[in-house]
Amino acid sequence: MPFRNRSEAGRRLGEALKSRHLTQPVVFALPRGGVPVAAEVCAALHAPLDLIIARKIGVPIQPELAMGAVAEGGEPVRNEDIIALVGVTEGEFAAVCERERREIERRRRRYLGDRPPVAVANRTAIVIDDGIATGATVRAALLAVRGGKPDKVVLAVPVAPTATLEALRGDADEIVCLEDHEPFGAIGMFYRDFTQVTDDEVVALLARHAAATPAE
Repeated sequence: MPFRNRSEAGRRLGEALKSRHLTQPVVFALPRGGVPVAAEVCAALHAPLDLIIARKIGVPIQPELAMGAVAEGGEPVRNEDIIALVGVTEGEFAAVCERERREIERRRRRYLGDRPPVAVANRTAIVIDDGIATGATVRAALLAVRGGKPDKVVLAVPVAPTATLEALRGDADEIVCLEDHEPFGAIGMFYRDFTQVTDDEVVALLARHAAATPAE
């Protein structure tokens, strides 16, 4: 297995990112699994940590089947093939999307309270997760972050499918991935310890970096 745990993956990712020209980097983690990875990158780059929360938009009669994804502040990403195959109406899609937006708002309050988002305009935005599977939620996150008008958007992940990375190249200005494989399987196959990250762990890591990061 390439990685002992998410923290080790984050340290290795931080080292890879240190060699690149990054203007005032801001790190955006996809919770929950991306947060321990991103925390180590923040330590390596002396960068502030924020969240970009994305949610799958599931088919109403089969919620595990994604017909799209949405991230806070961004437009939804649509899987038109699934929408057409299942016969989902625009009203049904909008209703599920709105429900997921409300869940995104709830989670941001749970994790960050009243803390305002970190400004990203004219800076380098680094979007981090512990790995990528289909890429739908990551694409939604990248599009949402780009809406803040950063100088550059970098997608940084420890591991991902080769084909998915290729599909995402138009959504990020740069991609940094330590391991890409085809065929891929599940993200957890590449970690010795892939224990689920809890909400409390997310809150603690965010608080630690808020305390350690100089005020903007």
